[in-house]
Amino acid sequence: MVLKRIERRRWVLGFLGAALLLAGGAAALTSAPSNPYRPTDKAYYLDERTVNFVRPGLVIRITKTEITADNTLRVTFKLADPRGLPLDREGIVTPGIVNTSFVVAYIPQNQSQYTSYTTRVQTSPITGKSAVQAGSDTGGRYDKIADGEYLYTFGTKLATNFERNSTHTVLIYGSRNLSEFDLPTNYDDEVFTWVPSGAAVTKVRDMFRAAMCNKCHQDLGLHGGSRKSIEGCILCHQPQTVDPDTGNTVDMKVMAHKIHMGADLPSVQAGGEYCIIGNQQNKFCFNNVEFVAGPNRCEACHDTSLQGANRPAQVDAYLKNPSRAACGACHDNVNFDTGENHVNLPQPSDNLCANCHIPQGEIDFDASIKGGHMTPTDSGMLPGSRFEITAIEDGVAGRRPRVTFTVKDKAGAVIPPADMTSLSLVLAGPTTDYASYVSESARTAQDAGGGRYTYTFTNAIPAAARGSFSIGMEGYRNVTLLPGTQRQMTVRDAGTNVVRTFTVDGSPVVNRRASVDLTKCNACHYKLSLHGGNRNQVQQCVLCHNPNQTDVARRPADKAPAESVQFAVMIHRIHSGSSQTRDLTIYGFGNTPHNYNKAGFPGRLYNCAGCHIDNSYRVPSKAVMKVADARHYLPNPGPQAAPCLGCHGDESTAAHADIMSNAIGESCATCHSADSTFSVDKMHAR
Repeated sequence: MVLKRIERRRWVLGFLGAALLLAGGAAALTSAPSNPYRPTDKAYYLDERTVNFVRPGLVIRITKTEITADNTLRVTFKLADPRGLPLDREGIVTPGIVNTSFVVAYIPQNQSQYTSYTTRVQTSPITGKSAVQAGSDTGGRYDKIADGEYLYTFGTKLATNFERNSTHTVLIYGSRNLSEFDLPTNYDDEVFTWVPSGAAVTKVRDMFRAAMCNKCHQDLGLHGGSRKSIEGCILCHQPQTVDPDTGNTVDMKVMAHKIHMGADLPSVQAGGEYCIIGNQQNKFCFNNVEFVAGPNRCEACHDTSLQGANRPAQVDAYLKNPSRAACGACHDNVNFDTGENHVNLPQPSDNLCANCHIPQGEIDFDASIKGGHMTPTDSGMLPGSRFEITAIEDGVAGRRPRVTFTVKDKAGAVIPPADMTSLSLVLAGPTTDYASYVSESARTAQDAGGGRYTYTFTNAIPAAARGSFSIGMEGYRNVTLLPGTQRQMTVRDAGTNVVRTFTVDGSPVVNRRASVDLTKCNACHYKLSLHGGNRNQVQQCVLCHNPNQTDVARRPADKAPAESVQFAVMIHRIHSGSSQTRDLTIYGFGNTPHNYNKAGFPGRLYNCAGCHIDNSYRVPSKAVMKVADARHYLPNPGPQAAPCLGCHGDESTAAHADIMSNAIGESCATCHSADSTFSVDKMHAR
């Protein structure tokens, strides 16, 4: 189908253009040292002939700006594919029309944020009010300079007395539609900053980069996908632009904070809503958004650890330059005019904010920015709990294993097990696929001297057990911080889980497979911990969340059947919650229901490598057990199909998996293995 369309397209483009493209472009492409496409791109799987002809992708580069005597702005730019070969804007010589739009803005001398020259008037049909909003240029003209190189003359003229010594920035954002070739639309944007007088650029607004967003969002692209850089977004998303339908500003520092606070906004918790009405009167409400890193963790986004080209020049501005707009975006129950919820102190300007709200104070939880946003479990005042399993004895089939371990605080002082509020050892096996587990409290462990303690399980390893088993350790102490003060609080000081694997039959020790990496989880979750902080390592989580495990023990009888909590199935369903075709409620401790039908993955859900490591998502997997999943269309899926059905939860996919399975096993790998026609990578590519 694709090749037939391409052949038809060759006649439209003309013999000469196509021949030149294949003669010059194909040679350059085939000699290129590397594939510019990723496994998540459909173009990655195209044959060489198709790639050489279509050349998917879009790269925009601005090479020059000039302002004429009559204050007309002109921009020279280039359009190319990912390997640098020129693209035809009109889609005549090369496939795919490239649409581009232009924005120009400047930072006034007495301000720190942009003001746009290119604007429009938006009138609300709801309120009848009008607002001047930053937008793209209209009435401009294109002139071709050379293949892939163009001159754009703005329709918007700069004012006669425009600030020649101020920082100016041009944004080009564009799209290249390749749907004719069964390929997606390609997007890119580019900014160019200069001072019209010729002076050096010294004043910038550079506090955030897309790399910081893409830790979660992976490939952020908004307004249809073409706005990809924060440097471009802030040209329009600044105080100049207001939504006349709601009265809400779309200034980036306010809007982004409010969106990510979402359900935790004081105004929302008081019964209000936070919405913005956008293009074509589409209403976007963010009342259900929950920031998985935790609303106090500013550093999850304001990442001062970034280095190199991805590190913004003003990355620490949130610590040094607090403002009413930025802080009031999250703390939207504060009235700075009256002092309400601001220790009764009015704040008429931003001039003195930094006097009280310094970057960091002497203790956690003070009025400093870091102290005021301290998440209690992150507090440096906690003594810490550190575990180590030093030995496992009698860890053989039919015997009760005896575990020797230590518990210390971060200073190295021994913590007796009895002093822990909770301390447990979890035994599970075999590591090929944990089939069952037992958890026992180890607070009664015996002193073995030298800071070591021993605990003998009351449960024995099954007599028929073979292979390797694992024992994991978890626990916490309740610690009182700031005792005797108005801020006194009790905090769970949980230890980092440790898991040790051993053989029960003398065979070589085989660790449980690693499918995901906690580092990838924490790209979004920052410091993932569950079940009251007790479970904070993936190796510990999978001990219990095995293929046989469901929420039957917590689920009310009238809500039967039970939901699977096998790790892969459960995690896939939670992260694809909003696309599930049925109710997704899991009952946890205290018989508490947790509904995930509105949960969503902020990145690209089809990008399995966003969470998985070492291609562990590919078929066949290393799992061996069927999954107890009575609540799903397929109540007992095999180990290959079960994880896929976690995301693809519809009835037709379940029927397909059922048809391709029988008493012998599953045939998923026939079509979906790495080298097959319908490989997981290829079918997930976009």
